[in-house]
Amino acid sequence: MVTDPQANRIIIFDTTLRDGEQSPGATMNLAEKLEIARALAELGVDVIEAGFPAASPGDFETVQRIAASNFGPVIAGLARCSAGDVAAAAKALEPAHKKRIHVFLATSAIHREHKLKMAKEEIVRRTIEGVRLACEHTDDVEFSPEDAARTELDFLAEVVEAAIGAGATTINIPDTVGYAVPAQMGAVIRYLKEHVSNINKAILSVHCHNDLGLAVANSIAAIEAGARQVECTINGIGERAGNCALEEIVMALKVRHDYFGFDTGINTPKLFRTSELVAGITGMRPQRNKAIVGKNAFAHEAGIHQHGVLQNAETYEIMKPQDVGQSHTEVVLGKHSGRHALRARLEEMGYQLSDEVLQKVFEEFKRLADKKKDIYDADLAALAKGQTESSSWAWELIALSANAGSGATPVAAVKLRHIDGHEVLEAASGDGPIESSFRAIERITGIELVLRDFQIRGVTVGKEAQGEAVIEVEYNGGLLRGRGISTDIIEASAKAFLSVVNKILAQGDAPNMPRPHAP
Repeated sequence: MVTDPQANRIIIFDTTLRDGEQSPGATMNLAEKLEIARALAELGVDVIEAGFPAASPGDFETVQRIAASNFGPVIAGLARCSAGDVAAAAKALEPAHKKRIHVFLATSAIHREHKLKMAKEEIVRRTIEGVRLACEHTDDVEFSPEDAARTELDFLAEVVEAAIGAGATTINIPDTVGYAVPAQMGAVIRYLKEHVSNINKAILSVHCHNDLGLAVANSIAAIEAGARQVECTINGIGERAGNCALEEIVMALKVRHDYFGFDTGINTPKLFRTSELVAGITGMRPQRNKAIVGKNAFAHEAGIHQHGVLQNAETYEIMKPQDVGQSHTEVVLGKHSGRHALRARLEEMGYQLSDEVLQKVFEEFKRLADKKKDIYDADLAALAKGQTESSSWAWELIALSANAGSGATPVAAVKLRHIDGHEVLEAASGDGPIESSFRAIERITGIELVLRDFQIRGVTVGKEAQGEAVIEVEYNGGLLRGRGISTDIIEASAKAFLSVVNKILAQGDAPNMPRPHAP
């Protein structure tokens, strides 16, 4: 547990606009980058890495415009350890009240041999020169030994000590290709703290990529070992599999403050809004099960979980959705949901149902959930209204099958259950499967109706939507309306027809009927 109040503050260095933009397909224009920079400032990040000024005129302009806006955080520009890159970064950052030049040079054997073609001595010399050039323009200089996680530890320590000696105030240790594992990342930080004589003159930072899905875990291991800055991106976007996700590292430290004892300056209720902004601009939406900001992060479908959350959210949620800017816990109704969740949602919608009616709605809900993936409030309203209306009806539709086709006579078989428990099965033919089902119902109930109007509409959206059938019929000189819903429009139509029959029976207007019998 950290006890020194100055030692437990983690600096959040956001590189969404630089490394994040390197995600394939995530290119942003200037206006979009300015909008994201403003959102990052409101979020409370400490450093915004606005771009790589020497990379292109567009990057230069972006860094310059963000620097001139002076949103509040330190504005950083990336540069290789070369005079041209450092000069470009310095020029772009001129308008900033708080600025940082971030210089880097690869140090691993594979980069030295195949990319740079430099000996170790040349790497050290270039590091010193690059840092000194940056120090001519600002006191805030960061140095990154690229691919540090695959660099020999003794050589890494040599380069880091040289960079600090040249004036670097932040030393960032990148796991450039996401190769490290947590124990190794922690060991690298501890080695530097133990073997670099001037390490206390610089802040240790870490920049982890997510190629093995370990970016957040590696960053936490580095923090525990002594790093005090984390480089990260919104939604974890970045090269290849991305970077350490800002929202995940921040909430890990916040939720488990009891364990880590570290704080950040992030205004966490703005996390979701910032995530949505970046996702909308880049077109890269987080997967549904993404931690913190994913659509399912605060959603529950399992009945046991729903019951627990409805009683006390802490049973299955370790943070409040409001802590990250989500509006509420979402109880997702699906085939795994239970009665408690269904009753709670219906009550929120204004339906107060008896236990008997609720049970019938629940049974219909389960049948519907087996047919369609997404259950909408409109679906629930239709179920509740239908069961409320039919709770005392004489006849209930149990089963229906219909056959029709070119050159074939349409036939429908309908099974109804009477309120006294008897079931009756009848078949009939007509001009189509819907009329055939109507005729079968007339045979069972003895009530003949004249259809005057017939309409079908979708209750909800999508190809699995429920259909609502609304009919108008004539009976004894009067007009009656009925409605029915189902994912099958033939079944919805039969239910609508049957609802009219039941209304007639409930009003006592039907002729005397023989006692229903089993076939």
